[in-house]
Amino acid sequence: MSISENIAEVRACIESAARRAGRDPSAITLMAVSKTFPAEAILEAYSAGVRVFGENRVQEFAAKAGPLRELGGAAFHFIGHLQSNKAAVAAELFDAVDSIDSVKLAEKLNAAAAELGKTLSVLIEINVGGEEAKSGLAMGSGELGKILIQTEDWKNLSVQGLMTVPPYAEDPEEARPYFRQLREICDKIAARHLPRVSMDVLSMGMSHDFEVAIEEGSTCVRVGTAIFGNRLQK
Repeated sequence: MSISENIAEVRACIESAARRAGRDPSAITLMAVSKTFPAEAILEAYSAGVRVFGENRVQEFAAKAGPLRELGGAAFHFIGHLQSNKAAVAAELFDAVDSIDSVKLAEKLNAAAAELGKTLSVLIEINVGGEEAKSGLAMGSGELGKILIQTEDWKNLSVQGLMTVPPYAEDPEEARPYFRQLREICDKIAARHLPRVSMDVLSMGMSHDFEVAIEEGSTCVRVGTAIFGNRLQK
């Protein structure tokens, strides 16, 4: 199947999952995870109606961004672990960083965005499964509270919500408790009505489990393999 056919199939699954949950399918953003794929694949997905793309390597995206800069309405999100020494480049290249996992990184991004004269949308990444190999704020670490307290000082960051990558399991249902947990955290933060913190975005769910994520409240699903095929090896 072509990329456009894959996108149509994914959209149909998004709609079905939303209907099962009594939700409006149009409230769920499809992010095409284009890491390791060339600009040509992104252009094909754009032609099929996708407008939000996810990348996880700063240098890789910098190398292929040229022909993508003129795509009207397209937004490119950084979704991988971002080293603070690459914050300045990321702030320049991307429209959003969906993987804030420390106060230090947030401060670096805020400073970089200020120099560029832009406001950078960000998500806070939570490591709901407590996996050592994954980035994200550890549950109960207190770091989330520190970030939320300091958001008022970061005038060039706009905290839009939360993101997570749950432990992988063949059965998508095993991810459900993690998705539910993130939604509950999001709801608790939203109830605090913090300035500069909206909690409108709940980014969770990938190719194999996005339907379960939608049923648990995801507003943005990050789909790579189901759109582009198996990841190209570098």
